[in-house]
Amino acid sequence: MKTKSTSLRVRFPVFLFVTQLVIVALYAAFVTYDEHADARFQTNRTNPMDNTVYRYYPVFTDIQFMIFIGFGCLLAFFRFYGFGGMVFNFLTATFAIQWAILVQGYFQFSHEGKIHLGLINLINAEFACAVVLISFGAVLGKTSPLQLLVMALLEVPVFVVTEWAVLKYLKINDAGGSILIHLFACYFGLGVTFVLYRPCLNEGHAKETTSYHSDILSVMGTLFLWVFWPSFNSALTLNGDDQHRAILHTFLGLSASTLTAFALSAMLNKNGKITMADVQNVTLAGGVTVGASVDMMISPAAAYALGVIGCTACMLGYKYLSPFLARRFRIQDQCGIHNLHGLTGLISCAAGICAILMANEEIYGPSLYEIFAHRAPVEGDPKLEELQMLIPGLQPGLGRTAREQALFQVAAVFSTIGVSALGGILTGFVLKLPYLAPPSDDFCFDDELFFDVPPDYDSPLKFNNTITSEDSAA
Repeated sequence: MKTKSTSLRVRFPVFLFVTQLVIVALYAAFVTYDEHADARFQTNRTNPMDNTVYRYYPVFTDIQFMIFIGFGCLLAFFRFYGFGGMVFNFLTATFAIQWAILVQGYFQFSHEGKIHLGLINLINAEFACAVVLISFGAVLGKTSPLQLLVMALLEVPVFVVTEWAVLKYLKINDAGGSILIHLFACYFGLGVTFVLYRPCLNEGHAKETTSYHSDILSVMGTLFLWVFWPSFNSALTLNGDDQHRAILHTFLGLSASTLTAFALSAMLNKNGKITMADVQNVTLAGGVTVGASVDMMISPAAAYALGVIGCTACMLGYKYLSPFLARRFRIQDQCGIHNLHGLTGLISCAAGICAILMANEEIYGPSLYEIFAHRAPVEGDPKLEELQMLIPGLQPGLGRTAREQALFQVAAVFSTIGVSALGGILTGFVLKLPYLAPPSDDFCFDDELFFDVPPDYDSPLKFNNTITSEDSAA
């Protein structure tokens, strides 16, 4: 049988050069500065401290750290795929952000035929990038860099259109991205890995292993994500008490899920020991679980409880659900994104819907209509004028009730899951094209296929084989 070539010498640089030429042409034609970055808008009455760079740059750097270092280290847990985990994360993230600036700019930041570029664009583009990287986790070690770039090329537009449609027509509350980031990324990735199913991998792979050092590197990624997750969840919330609550709830959720993860890891291990995979992944569950209600008045105790519930669901998912999905439904979820982002995202959405149903003026005061902007009275309603006396600048809403807003949240959950899963399946069929240099089963989880590796990269394996041979001879 003829072996398919996986050489990147021609196809990889051709893809990158062509896409970069197209992107730079689109930037030249359609991208300009926004008013905070354009020198023409600055006058002697402009206060430099009012520039949005001072609000958004700290958050931007935190999310940058999560994207490039947090995700990169976390995905480097395979013993023989450390280069692939970190470097392909770097490659895919850079491409996805470039592309997302254009696609999101067209739908969200376009005025008079131009995309107006500022830091807020970069933050939104990094959220789109996070979606791609979460989906990448489902196919880690089983795809070529060319496949990953094509996945990003296709996933970003599907995500952006879904985000635009949900926010424009359903008008939901999703400050922490539980619906539009975590659920979308999860079910898109599962759709891709469903199509790229490899039966031989269900029984395991010789190089699907970790090492002492790779696990340490991966835990460093977990720590970086843990530390900066409050910035991720609070980045686009309203200034003031909303953002303050988002930071508090995220920290409480993460701390609760961390302690619960350590307890469950030892309890569910037959030897009563802590499993590093649990520390690397399950400890982060609380950051996702509080996402949909992160800026709401849910109480600190509720944030803590959500961390515990999310962690428990995530842990049980890794232990029981992931193997079941692989055996019965052809879903080989390499990093368990369904547990960390899917199950916890669904719990988060349910909690957010409950918080919306319970929200009233007694709990929130007049700021209820700032947090839930679509529940504000419509234009011409006398109550709107009364509220504007208390909250200057309050915009007219849609006059929705709590129940109506909750129903729109439910519609957003199901529509997002449906569109993302369908988009992932279609993308999976594209990624099966032989031109994209997919690795064979034998070369999955192996850096040697796509990298010049140092002579000692597989020394642990050679060392073990040597010992085995000597023992046999003895």
